[in-house]
Amino acid sequence: MSDKSRFLKVPVEPLTVDPCAGASELLERMERISFQGRNLATARRIWERMLAGDCTIFLGLAGALSAGGLRLILAHLIEHRYIDCLVSTGANLYHDLHETRGRRHYIGSPRENDAALQRDQIDRVYDTYANELEFVENDEWIAAFALTLERRPYSSREFLYRLGEHLWKETGRDGILTAAYRAAVPIFCPAIADSSIGMGLSQARHRDAGSGHVDVIADIIESANLVIRRPRTASVVLGGGTPKNFINQATVQAEFYDDRVGGHRYAIQIVTDVPHFGGASGASLEEAQSWGKLATDAEQVTVHADATIALPVLANALAASAKDTVAARKPLRFDLSGRTLSVEGRALPAARFEERER
Repeated sequence: MSDKSRFLKVPVEPLTVDPCAGASELLERMERISFQGRNLATARRIWERMLAGDCTIFLGLAGALSAGGLRLILAHLIEHRYIDCLVSTGANLYHDLHETRGRRHYIGSPRENDAALQRDQIDRVYDTYANELEFVENDEWIAAFALTLERRPYSSREFLYRLGEHLWKETGRDGILTAAYRAAVPIFCPAIADSSIGMGLSQARHRDAGSGHVDVIADIIESANLVIRRPRTASVVLGGGTPKNFINQATVQAEFYDDRVGGHRYAIQIVTDVPHFGGASGASLEEAQSWGKLATDAEQVTVHADATIALPVLANALAASAKDTVAARKPLRFDLSGRTLSVEGRALPAARFEERER
């Protein structure tokens, strides 16, 4: 028998139609097909290992996923502690706020006349519409809230906790910001200025020069200190963007102060970007290992797919297959109410990096 036979151990098993199969069973069967279907099934298994592996799980959120209808799935992952820390674009948080305040996004078409949409003050995100006048009112609402805060700089993490608290008390509705507030899950938004939340903050500063100050460097220090304090970390990234690199650079910055950190132990990314144009969004997880962002022996998978397809399947499958693991998990206990982040009853140092005890 040829030596090549060692490669021919596990046959592909063609999928069959089963009208009774749920998402969990479907992904289990997809482990024996090929391409991105198998990668998505592998992502489920790796996420289950994260949940069982005493990890701090970071979730990166980019793209128009809130506007596209996934915000309550993300709120579910936060509320039930499938993750421990969210890093998001400002746009996803803004569109979540928009719907939590009772506004809507609408089914549209990418082939509509955009000049006609502009005349009607309708904003388009590919095939999804929103009322521009409602966005203007959101910006004013954010500005008004910012003007109620003490005049000092806030990390994006502290500001978003307080924004989620205000949103929950005013609306009592489920969403990403309100779920994070209620579950005490920190949200970092390193590019908060690149969003309508940033625009609302700028409108607050227009009225009062002492208002609307966000210290994003404080976010770097807090996220790296979290890794130093809890160096066994995992990363789930939806859509690349700034959140992907922010999560990865937290391990690099942490390792500068403690060489035992060693990068994320598990990593999943669901992206549509590709690596051969050199952009960070499409960069492979193997490339991340060269930077020390991932451990060299990390369990990892990239799913090249639209998150609006992949995440609903993945989240529903996890809700079934990881139910007992999630119930038994003891997630990190955060106190987000102060200027500095507290983990398991111990505050992280403010404005400096901590050294782990030797």
